[in-house]
Amino acid sequence: MTTKKTLVLGASDNPSRYSNLAIQRLRKYGHPVVAVGRKYSQVDDVVIEKEKQAFENVDTVTLYLNPAHQQEYYDYILSLNPKRIIFNPGAENEELAELAKQKGIEPIEACTLVMLSTSQY
Repeated sequence: MTTKKTLVLGASDNPSRYSNLAIQRLRKYGHPVVAVGRKYSQVDDVVIEKEKQAFENVDTVTLYLNPAHQQEYYDYILSLNPKRIIFNPGAENEELAELAKQKGIEPIEACTLVMLSTSQY
């Protein structure tokens, strides 16, 4: 299995949030995870950063932010130059998807959790 370093954007330490579940599930499947959220915290061995970090070698950005909150992250996401951006349900954003395509980044409207459980990640 190829591991894909993944940035969970909109990460939360609240166990009832999908972003929290995604962090746990990604780790369970052996993927390296970095995370940025509204507050500094931690989920298992993953530190959730509050500030935008210049993470290296990010393969996938998985979004758990609604489009209204994504705009301030456009330049940041594109600067990481991931291979793909996963727009989880509720995070679909045509504008960001178009910007990604222009930079050769694949936009995917899907659920990270479903992709993991069906071996499509």
